[in-house]
Amino acid sequence: MSEGAGSVAAVPLTFTAIDFETANASSASACSVGVVTVEDGQVVDRVGWLIRPPLGHDVFMEWNVRIHGIAPHTVIEAPGWAEQLGELLAAIGDRPVVAHNARFDIGVIRAACAVTGVRTPPLEYFCSLQIARRTYDLDSYRLPVAAMAAGFTDFRHHDAVGDAEACAAIVVHASRRHDTDDVPALLAAVGGALCAVVPADEAVLQPVVFG
Repeated sequence: MSEGAGSVAAVPLTFTAIDFETANASSASACSVGVVTVEDGQVVDRVGWLIRPPLGHDVFMEWNVRIHGIAPHTVIEAPGWAEQLGELLAAIGDRPVVAHNARFDIGVIRAACAVTGVRTPPLEYFCSLQIARRTYDLDSYRLPVAAMAAGFTDFRHHDAVGDAEACAAIVVHASRRHDTDDVPALLAAVGGALCAVVPADEAVLQPVVFG
């Protein structure tokens, strides 16, 4: 993490932050992913790789290329969605997943699985955008602004690994602000919910109920 985010006191939070970049407006057009693992409130691993978008969703729009710098020639040798999904799930492990505007990133997983004929993996997830909105008083809750509020400023926005790490920094900092020590407690403090994405043949998002 950056020097600012690294100063956040460690709390026993465990989760995996993810971020996708896409080639175009299609949710199935993932062209890169960043995965950051947090255990006991500390980043213990960060990894990212390119993804070759599936046929029919592989046109790179000029606007997207300008934002993230990934072009068609960049992903020619990259694995396709189905080829890399096992590595992605291994990086996530059994931890809950968080993303900034998780609806988008979970939507990428579901759409990419649907168009490639891959079974949607069961995942539990929550949203750092929702957490930021209920933790900070900001004019904007875009990732760079929310990350700055969390003390994390030294990252390149729209680099998938950098964005995933910024997302993780928000969660860790918010947990300290709310005096919570795990994901369920943090979500309870902000009125959020840990949700589950289930296989596409069941096609429903369900909140996870804690006993």
